[in-house]
Amino acid sequence: MWRVLLHNDDYTTQEFVVWVLESVFRKPRTEAVEVMLHVHLSGIGVAGIYTHDVAETKLRKTRQMAEEQEFPLLVTMEPDAGPEHE
Repeated sequence: MWRVLLHNDDYTTQEFVVWVLESVFRKPRTEAVEVMLHVHLSGIGVAGIYTHDVAETKLRKTRQMAEEQEFPLLVTMEPDAGPEHE
């Protein structure tokens, strides 16, 4: 499994990050706001954990949406180490 990570920056709006979490990652509004705040305060946060192909698709879609809105949102993916490593 792979983690899709969102990275904080000084330009991407919080509203856009919530919108991405709702539309791409299918998070309910409350959870999307929680993840956005974690990213904002910690500098990085997990948008979701998926199979490699699904994670890659969500990463590409998020990058495309950020580019269309001219936001520098950085989204990456990494192998999920599982709960024992959190």
